[in-house]
Amino acid sequence: MNVIEITSLNLTLTKTEILKNINLTFEKGKIHGLIGRNGSGKTMLMKCICGFVKPTSGEIKVNGEIVGKDCDFPKNMGIIIETPGFIPYYSGYKNLKLLADLNKKADKEKIKETMKKVGLDPDLKRHVRKYSLGMRQRLGLAQAIMEDPEILILDEPFNGLDKDGVKDMRTYLLDLKEQGKTILIASHNSEDISVLCDTVQEMDKGIILTEK
Repeated sequence: MNVIEITSLNLTLTKTEILKNINLTFEKGKIHGLIGRNGSGKTMLMKCICGFVKPTSGEIKVNGEIVGKDCDFPKNMGIIIETPGFIPYYSGYKNLKLLADLNKKADKEKIKETMKKVGLDPDLKRHVRKYSLGMRQRLGLAQAIMEDPEILILDEPFNGLDKDGVKDMRTYLLDLKEQGKTILIASHNSEDISVLCDTVQEMDKGIILTEK
């Protein structure tokens, strides 16, 4: 079963072609990789899938719903795209609690449990502005997974993590796959892709080069 279906997708911004005739499907319960240089179109493709950017033409279906037509944003999706943004003068836990209160899907215990899973102390009172890059990235991962989404869209999720942090996150993502989650991940690190991914798509200048 294909969770995400992309058909004849094109995106032009300020007269520049960003995505060109993208046709892809992503199967349920697998980890799918996107690789490519900076500017290849990976992040913009992810933004289109999430409903953050409207394509010029073409169609994206997530769980059978057309993004931008049947729904503005796909349901049951956890997202990290670019640097996660948080309120700098709140603690990590308080930031996640504010987000969780919007959908009422994650209670206090679930938030704390998720923070511990990604290697953060939920009782730490330190403001997010004093977090290291790695801690911010862990908090971004916690935000993406705390509501137990069926689909994860992760753009460079290991940025700023040390060696042990990367190992822990890889193990956790593989566990999520075993639970039947569908994960789309973009990474510059070839080892991340080779260890994690069931399928790999290479992008360059807005087009799909290869399917591995």
